[in-house]
Amino acid sequence: MLSNDTIMKPPYDITPLILKLISSISSKLGEVNATYLSKQSPQLRKQNRIKTIHSSLQIEGNTLTQEQITALLENKKVIGPKKDVLEVLNAIELYEQLNQFKYASDTHFLKAHGLLMKGLVDNPGKYRTKGVGIVKGNDVEHIAPPADKVPFLMKDLFTYLKDEDELTLIKSCVFHYEMEFIHPFLDGNGRMGRFWQTLILSNEFPVFEFLPFETLINESQNDYYQALSMSDKMGKSTIFIEYILGVINTSLERILNYNNRILKDIDRIEYFVSLGKQVFTRKDYMNTFKELSSATASRDLKKGVELNLFEVFGSQNQTKYKIV
Repeated sequence: MLSNDTIMKPPYDITPLILKLISSISSKLGEVNATYLSKQSPQLRKQNRIKTIHSSLQIEGNTLTQEQITALLENKKVIGPKKDVLEVLNAIELYEQLNQFKYASDTHFLKAHGLLMKGLVDNPGKYRTKGVGIVKGNDVEHIAPPADKVPFLMKDLFTYLKDEDELTLIKSCVFHYEMEFIHPFLDGNGRMGRFWQTLILSNEFPVFEFLPFETLINESQNDYYQALSMSDKMGKSTIFIEYILGVINTSLERILNYNNRILKDIDRIEYFVSLGKQVFTRKDYMNTFKELSSATASRDLKKGVELNLFEVFGSQNQTKYKIV
């Protein structure tokens, strides 16, 4: 076990908001683990993995849809930009190997980048050897540390990950921010930061392997980049920690608030599958979502069949569904 003297702890403050979010997340994690994760079907896990890959790559400008990613996952041919298809194929391979990586290993980190960026950049899986700056519009938003400092900065960051006294929720956010600040690669830093945070979190909380919190980052990209920028200006990751913990908290909330009127059909379907009812009718489905009209319930069930989450048998009043 490392002593605190050997660990260079990156700077951040524990704010009242961070404490509130950690408390809220911890409470939700217990509820999610009890009612959701253990009952999740392989098909549902697959759908969440697709959402994760789609959102993380869309942030970087990938144009493929969830349907196209599903087709690639099923080894089907897809028409689309060659680069976009390769990005998805690489991401699928990487996420399928998630449990094989050790989050505190810089060697594993480089191996992951090699898989993610293979065929997309020169020398994938190696730290950059050039200086790099991030330009937004006509302004230089961030100048990363010199290339010759990268191996040493990353080594310190991975030493920090071995700190057993640090909360995993905090540790994952700090790593995500600090890695983005160091910008160890010429390309692929954003998707590596999000993947590695998922890896760190899922090591302690298995639900994160299939919780697509990248979807919310994708939906709030301006806030994501603003949190990075404000943390840069402050010289510590506090703002970014608050942002990411808020994203995680909301992602867990989406799973649990299944009666919320703004839930999408897939959210309702996912929750219903998690209940583990083997055979059910449309009426059973509507009893779970009491404010749903019969027409909306029918559309949900049709989509569940199309996604291979349900099998349907019988007709008209005798129609029943079975969870796959």
